[in-house]
Parts: sequence; structure tokens; C-alpha cells
Amino acid sequence: MRFDTKIAVIVRSDLADWQKLNVTAFLSSGLAHATDEIVGKPYEDASGNAYLPMFREPVLVYAADAPALTRTHARALSRGLPMSLYTEELFATDNEDDNRATVRAVEADTLNLVGLAVYGPRGQVDKVTKGLRLHG
Repeated sequence: MRFDTKIAVIVRSDLADWQKLNVTAFLSSGLAHATDEIVGKPYEDASGNAYLPMFREPVLVYAADAPALTRTHARALSRGLPMSLYTEELFATDNEDDNRATVRAVEADTLNLVGLAVYGPRGQVDKVTKGLRLHG
């Protein structure tokens, strides 16, 4: 099935594996609030156990170096696409208030990005992620 929208997570390629996974998880959780339609319905197994809903469409994960992340960020901002971000400084904080303050202290064009997640119309997200390679 081809969706009209697209979810893309972009992670800086030089991170440690645990950081890549952690950043991907945090970024995805941010996108879950982009619209009411991004998340599907709850799951239930044959034994009657309930499970939380997940995204209704695939999540494509890309790798990028720092300049490519900065370029991708600028492209997404210019299109007004819903986006979550993770900066390198967030690895040193230990609570949500400090996370927000750390991001708020830096101008958009100088953020030290380690990851982004973007959601929107397929064509727009394709333009934002143009030139990136799928993480592998």
C-alpha cells in the first residue's frame, strides 16, 4: 500500500549504535503527535491482551552526516513540515525541562543536530530527504 504521507527519521551516521537507536526512538515518539491520523488503532492478540497503537505507515530511517542533517532541517523548516529534533547536547541532560532549555538556547541554523524526524505529504518529505541514503 502506498501512503499519501511519509514518515522519515534521519540519524547522524557517526553516532554509537546505542545512540542511533535511542535518538530514533525519541524522534519517533515526537512524531506520534503530529496529527490524529498518524497513529492507527490499538492491537489485541487472540488471548485478549491489549497493545498500544503504532504508526499506521512505515518509518523510513536515513543516515546523514552533520552537513546533510543541517540541510535537511532547513528544507523541512522552509516547508513547514511537522518535525522532531535531537541535538548532541541532549545526551548530557537528564530531564525534559533541561532538554527544552538546551534547544531553546540555540538559533535554528546553529543547532548541533544528531537526528530529525519529519512527517508530511510524500512529495514534500521526498524533497526534504533528497540525497540521503537509507540507514543500513
